[in-house]
Amino acid sequence: MASHRKPRPTGTRVAGIRTPALATAALTSVALLSQTADATPSDEDRPSLEEVEKKVDDLYRQAGSATEKYNAAKEKTAKQRKRVNNLLNDVAQRTQKLNEAREKLGSFASAQYRTGAAVPQTATFLLADSPQDYFDQNQLMSRLTGRQKDAVDDYVTQQSETMKKRREATESLQTLTDSQNDLKTAKATVQKKLATARELLSELTAEEKARLAAIEKKKQEEAARKAAELAQQQAEERERQQREREQADRQESGSGGSGGTSSGTGTTEPSAPDASHGTKAEKALAFARAQIGKPYVWGATGPGSYDCSGLTQAAWKAAGVTLPRTTYDQVDAGTTVPVSQAQPGDLVFFYDDLGHVGLYIGNGMMIHAPKPGAYVREESIYYDGEGSIHSVVRPA
Repeated sequence: MASHRKPRPTGTRVAGIRTPALATAALTSVALLSQTADATPSDEDRPSLEEVEKKVDDLYRQAGSATEKYNAAKEKTAKQRKRVNNLLNDVAQRTQKLNEAREKLGSFASAQYRTGAAVPQTATFLLADSPQDYFDQNQLMSRLTGRQKDAVDDYVTQQSETMKKRREATESLQTLTDSQNDLKTAKATVQKKLATARELLSELTAEEKARLAAIEKKKQEEAARKAAELAQQQAEERERQQREREQADRQESGSGGSGGTSSGTGTTEPSAPDASHGTKAEKALAFARAQIGKPYVWGATGPGSYDCSGLTQAAWKAAGVTLPRTTYDQVDAGTTVPVSQAQPGDLVFFYDDLGHVGLYIGNGMMIHAPKPGAYVREESIYYDGEGSIHSVVRPA
């Protein structure tokens, strides 16, 4: 009996099975190529640890700058909302006065209607789009009594002022809408920057995180060294000023005259803070120290968390001094002094865009709310390098 089995294709069998050495070599080559294809882009495209660190630092700085823009937009929105509410209340009150003036004119029209006098003129006046144009007609004006004329004038005044306030309210509402849009944009920008930074950090291996921590530690050591140098310079400067004062006192006692001291550099040298300012600075620093350990939260002003400018504002508020909300405004809230002459309580600003601020405590150190994921802490003002310092301001 003939077999019902289907004949096997000999060509495939020869290529796939009858040459095992060739098949194995081919599979091995494919596997190696596959591994190479998978590995090569990863090795080439993966940024170095230093690049990741720089990118993350940049993102945090950008987030800090965006936070200040958010704070500014939030403050502007609050002020604009208050203005809109005041304008709307004003419009409501003026509308009420306008209605009262209209009712008074209506009573005159009703009286004229009952007596049959001047009905067409009064009715036409009440229905006119522009009453003032109609008043220019001598026929009507000659028929109005002094009391009626006062009522008409009051109506026209109330109508004009009410329309003006309504226009102002409409414009303010548009400005408020723009401020709210700016607020949303700034908030979205902050969130995007922080999400990108977190994503980059999450992709690091345990070994890379350890290396990154070592790099950060090295930066902190360098920042501490720079702070110690500044502390030494400031100590030497205080000694120099003390010697100058003593010399001036001796000269004064010898000559019987009086006079001040000069640095002799041709520039104005900021005087040392007076006792009153020093007391306020101590209160600000005491408040700031009490906040150490609390988390940084962008847009926060306390009491449970702070962003950088929220902390400095709250600290000086505790000392009875009102600072503006944002770094952009705080930098103009006092006298600029050289870094070498910074005193406890001074504000230290960072970066060209004024994206960060801290409270100087002396010896090259400050208290600040650093960045998302960190906590209020003491740190060298050189924590991000000497070039990051923008200015030092002594609050008025």
